[in-house]
Amino acid sequence: METQIIELEKKYWQGMENHDYETVKKLTRFPCLIAGKNGVHSVDEANFKKMFDSGDGDKIKVLNFSDVKTQLVAENTAVIAYLIELGIMDDEQKTPVKCACTSTWIKENNNWTCLLHTEAELSQQ
Repeated sequence: METQIIELEKKYWQGMENHDYETVKKLTRFPCLIAGKNGVHSVDEANFKKMFDSGDGDKIKVLNFSDVKTQLVAENTAVIAYLIELGIMDDEQKTPVKCACTSTWIKENNNWTCLLHTEAELSQQ
């Protein structure tokens, strides 16, 4: 179970990295909740697509995925927390960003989807 949730989270990030909306959409439960530096949002599929498309100029590269913790809350609910380091590739090479992330995954109809994702950018040390 733990391995499956970790693989789902990595697949989600791979979809973001490859700007593969269909993969990301299939792994998202709508409306989803997102919390980060821009606040807290409940996002339906149409607005999620707009947000996804607006990030087209910022190409991300997952550089590191570490300190992973998972917990099965119920047979159909799991949470994951981890650190991620992302390279932002645009016109100018930016310093990699490190974030602490959490996700809540729900299993419905034998399919796991992400209901909640949070990102907190770590302070530069």
